[in-house]
Amino acid sequence: MQQDYAEAVKWYRRAAEQGFAEAQFNLGGMYATGQGVPQDYAEAVKWSRRAAEQGDAQAQSNLGLMYYSGQGVPQNYAEASQWYRRAAEQGFALAQSNLGFMYATGQGLPRDYVRAYMWFTLAAARLAEKDLREKAVAARDRVAAQMTPQQIAEAQALATKWKPKGE
Repeated sequence: MQQDYAEAVKWYRRAAEQGFAEAQFNLGGMYATGQGVPQDYAEAVKWSRRAAEQGDAQAQSNLGLMYYSGQGVPQNYAEASQWYRRAAEQGFALAQSNLGFMYATGQGLPRDYVRAYMWFTLAAARLAEKDLREKAVAARDRVAAQMTPQQIAEAQALATKWKPKGE
């Protein structure tokens, strides 16, 4: 199996060096997990950033996670929230949920329950995995307990009007 990963790394690297975002994202993931290469978070960040800068939402979300957790880069919640936002604005549900969490807790940006509720609502509508969807709904409900009825109505209206960038 390790031989298969090493072969994948070889081909991903060739495509990544030619600027293919999906290959850059995959190569970054292989460095993050140590599949076919020694685990190296700095290399994971390097390749993920290249894909993220080309607009790859999954790479943007992963880069946000790396900044959030301090893997391969110094921990930086503000930077994490910026990368999550870029992915969330494209409709990437996991980033929407993570951005909602950051608004709910005030990590990396000012606490804003209206925005948190909006992002959790959008994530819950898009997440395919049942347990992740249920977590987004539970987080939204916890935030709602801190809000006025007017704030909830505002957040619901924002979620209803929201469209991914590019649509």
